[in-house]
Amino acid sequence: MNVIDPVVWEIHHVLTQLKLPYAIIGGTAVQYWGEPRFTKDVDLTLLAPLESFPETVELLLTRFQPRIEDALRFALRHRVLLVKTSNGYPVDISFGLPGYEEQVINRAINHELAPGKSVRLCSAEDLIIHKAIAGRVQDILDIEGVIARQGHRLDTTYIRMWLGAFAELLESSEVSQRFEQAWRKYQPG
Repeated sequence: MNVIDPVVWEIHHVLTQLKLPYAIIGGTAVQYWGEPRFTKDVDLTLLAPLESFPETVELLLTRFQPRIEDALRFALRHRVLLVKTSNGYPVDISFGLPGYEEQVINRAINHELAPGKSVRLCSAEDLIIHKAIAGRVQDILDIEGVIARQGHRLDTTYIRMWLGAFAELLESSEVSQRFEQAWRKYQPG
C-alpha cells in the first residue's frame, strides 16, 4: 500500500456508507492512468440529489473535518466541499450534476488497493477530459502521461465528443487542442 491508500479507503468507506456514488479524479487518478507524481490532495466528484444537496453537504461535514471556515456556505455556493480525512489529508469534493458527471461516475473503474479493498477511479478518458478543461501546465503534463501509458487503448471518440461539447460551451477551442496536441506528440498516426 502506498501512503495515499488509507486516505482513499477512508473516503470510499464513508461515501459507500452514505450511499453516495463517486469517482476519484485528479492527481490520485493520475497515479493509476498516467505518470505517477506527488499529489497534495484527493479530488473526487460525487452525485448528490439536487433536492437534498444542502443536507448531503451537512451530512458529509459530520464525517469529515472542514478545511475552511464556513465550509457549508462555500460548498453551497461553489459546489465544492473542502474537507480533510481523519489523518488530516486534504480532500476536495466536487458535486457533479446529471449529464457528464453522471457518465464519469458510471464509467469509473474499481481499483484494488489490497485484497477486498477497492475504490472508484474515473476512467482514463474522463481524467483527460477533466485535465483538458482545467488546462494548467501540470494538467497538460498529466494528459501527456496518460496518453503515453494508455495509448491506443483510449476511447478517443468519447474524449473528442465531450471535449467538443465543452469547447462549445466554454467558447474555447483550446479545450480540444490540449488533447489533440498531446495525442499527436505521443501517438502519431
